[in-house]
Amino acid sequence: MADADDVFGCITPAIAKFMPWEPPQSLNEYKARREKMLQGKGHNNFSFVIRRLDNMECLGLAALDDVDASSPELGVWIKEAAHGHGYGREAVRAVAEWASKALGKESFIYPAAVQNIPSRRIAEALHGEIIGSRTNPKYDSVVYKIPWRA
Repeated sequence: MADADDVFGCITPAIAKFMPWEPPQSLNEYKARREKMLQGKGHNNFSFVIRRLDNMECLGLAALDDVDASSPELGVWIKEAAHGHGYGREAVRAVAEWASKALGKESFIYPAAVQNIPSRRIAEALHGEIIGSRTNPKYDSVVYKIPWRA
């Protein structure tokens, strides 16, 4: 929650286009959503703020959801101004590496909107293979399984 102001400042309608959620209308709404998520029963998800090392600029969020599953779900979003620099791939790789070492995970699920080619390239760069699909009200997605060895 200490990073809420920075993270909220990165959220735009374009970022939310391929996210299952709609962008919050205010910082207070964003904080309320995060608090509700943190208070939820069976909370077994991690969110990691992505920052540049050289200046600590907030770039977005990476997530690891359903950590009790044999293959937890990875996710990432990067603010528009930072697209195209490999930060998403670097963040997903870092979360997978951490989860492999800290939690003993050997594979991950990574959904990506069919039309979100940059996100799909992240999964493919990490040797992900399509294992299924999902549909939600905003878009259709493919689901990758990414193998991992520590």
